[in-house]
Amino acid sequence: MNLSIIIPLLNEDESLLELHSWIVSVMKKHNYTYEVIFIDDGSTDTSWQVIDTLAKENSNVKGIRFLKNFGKSQALHAGFNKAIGDVIITMDADLQDSPDEIPELFNLINSGNFDLVSGWKKKRYDSVFAKNLPSKLFNWAARKTSGVQLNDFNCGLKAYKNIVVKNIEVSGEMHRYIPVLAKNAGFSKIGEKVVIHQARKYGETKFGMDRFINGFLDLITIWFLSRFGKRPMHLFGALGSIMFIIGFMASGFIGFMKLYKLYHDLPYDLVTNNPWFYISLTTMMIGTQFFLAGFLGEIILRTKNNDERYKISETTN
Repeated sequence: MNLSIIIPLLNEDESLLELHSWIVSVMKKHNYTYEVIFIDDGSTDTSWQVIDTLAKENSNVKGIRFLKNFGKSQALHAGFNKAIGDVIITMDADLQDSPDEIPELFNLINSGNFDLVSGWKKKRYDSVFAKNLPSKLFNWAARKTSGVQLNDFNCGLKAYKNIVVKNIEVSGEMHRYIPVLAKNAGFSKIGEKVVIHQARKYGETKFGMDRFINGFLDLITIWFLSRFGKRPMHLFGALGSIMFIIGFMASGFIGFMKLYKLYHDLPYDLVTNNPWFYISLTTMMIGTQFFLAGFLGEIILRTKNNDERYKISETTN
């Protein structure tokens, strides 16, 4: 099968029939073999009824319905598990992503030049202050932190080789960082294509300013996991050792100064009256805790049954 088109959605019943017709038109024009997988992420409107009807009338349509709203990452994860196409396309259901972009995305992946191609909505129809400026700041921070040079991490229109989606784990709110997850899994051929961004035709956006706050928090998480997820001792152990040494040297200096003053009959204060003594002790204790956190993290990683230590792309006899 050439294509699996994965469409996560929440309360988009007004746009689904039009979107499906548009996709079918593109598929027939280019003679693709395909499947369309709709993932209903706990909709409270008639979205599932529309999907169910489409699936009964069209063998190419498949549907997954969540019991409640679990989030876009979980919807994509379910779609990735079910997809069987050689190339996987993800897109939103609000008609802001154009199915006319699919053939070029497919060709970029099918040519073998890319493992993943992300859309870039260079010209947007969103509010400048509510979305555009925060999005630019978010994308800048994501590029600097991850090393993946994309202009639009949030674009839902992306194309992947099948092997990519089968080797990444999308959880929490990490759908924004699928290119970063792919890079961390060893898929380095990541490209970008300028795509058309259409104004929303039905309903209203499901995203508010909180998604950018959560996005930055998730960025810190994925940075830590990519750098130290397999070796926590390298961060916590090093930080803990440095803090312990600084605290130990500071407390040793305080003790040495008291002994020096005693030896030379100079006036002195009790060590316990010196606030720097308690700061030194606190630094040593925090350093010890950091070190133990790293040590315990290493023990957990080495004792659990870990099937995700590495990825195999292919083998020979």
